[in-house]
Amino acid sequence: MSESGKAPTADRLLELSWAMADQPILMPVDLVADRFLSGRPKRISREAPVLILSYEGETLTPGGGANAAANVAALGGQPLPLGVVGDDENGRRLLEVLAEAGIATEGILTRPDYRTPTKTRILGGGHHSIKQQIVRFDIEEKQDLSDDEVAALGEQLRRWQGKASVAVLSDYGYGAVHPKLVNPVRQAVGSTGIVLCDSRYRLAEFAGLDGATPNEEEAEALLGGPISDSQEQLKSAGTRLLELLGARFLLITRGSFGMCLFEADGMVQIPVHGTDQVADVTGAGDTVIGAFALALAAGSTPLEAALLANFAGGIVVMKRGTATLSRRELELAITSDPRPLSAMKWARY
Repeated sequence: MSESGKAPTADRLLELSWAMADQPILMPVDLVADRFLSGRPKRISREAPVLILSYEGETLTPGGGANAAANVAALGGQPLPLGVVGDDENGRRLLEVLAEAGIATEGILTRPDYRTPTKTRILGGGHHSIKQQIVRFDIEEKQDLSDDEVAALGEQLRRWQGKASVAVLSDYGYGAVHPKLVNPVRQAVGSTGIVLCDSRYRLAEFAGLDGATPNEEEAEALLGGPISDSQEQLKSAGTRLLELLGARFLLITRGSFGMCLFEADGMVQIPVHGTDQVADVTGAGDTVIGAFALALAAGSTPLEAALLANFAGGIVVMKRGTATLSRRELELAITSDPRPLSAMKWARY
């Protein structure tokens, strides 16, 4: 169970949630703008068999690694993001939204002639009904960091050296996060610091990590095959992934099946918090790694951090769009739902 050999308690998790306040997290991330356009159904077009919406409004929220930073801030932590946006409207609005949330932006570079990665979702529904996502279109321009950008981000890392004890690398494949960052980031958090990674396409290339938070699909891609629900096969898969990544711990998110935490001495299966009838999974992985990192910075064990991340993830999937949660919401979840603590399955290798 925990390092002391005892199962975590609700009181212990509450104590850790309070200790999250003001904890700095170093965050080299791929910054994404999530844009939501909403409207009411008007009629079917005479020009084509498509629905015409009457425009109601739009919002822009932090997406991708920016959403992970927003979740750290919403839980009371101090995210220190490093990344790149374009010199365009979406980039400028994203910086404004981050600044309004109290998130430091001095580590974010603005790149000329570059379009900020943006995911635009079209939502439709009646005036008093929940808007449903109809279609999404993406602006995606992968561009590796230039030598000047590498130097600028490296200088910011040096300015922040020693400020944070935990770092999160959030790689969405847009070029701002590279496996070569692991060593300089580790230097920035110190020899006793913790380096985590969430990479959609190339987690195996990030050698030297302490931990990672892949979803089940990403874990299966690394293993080259499906992960079974059999406890023995789950343990085997976790062992192989730990060896592949050279990590100390691994948290795999499994949707309605909860999470699995793997460490050298065992595996813990954590049941999902709340209901498995989710509203929207958009950005839930960003919430998980943000809460996981913040809990570790507050002094938790990997298991305690996984439990807190499980509560956090269970809350945001019940919200529409790219969402965050407050520390108060996390505390209410801990005190109202004993199942993740009471129904954990522990297995030693």
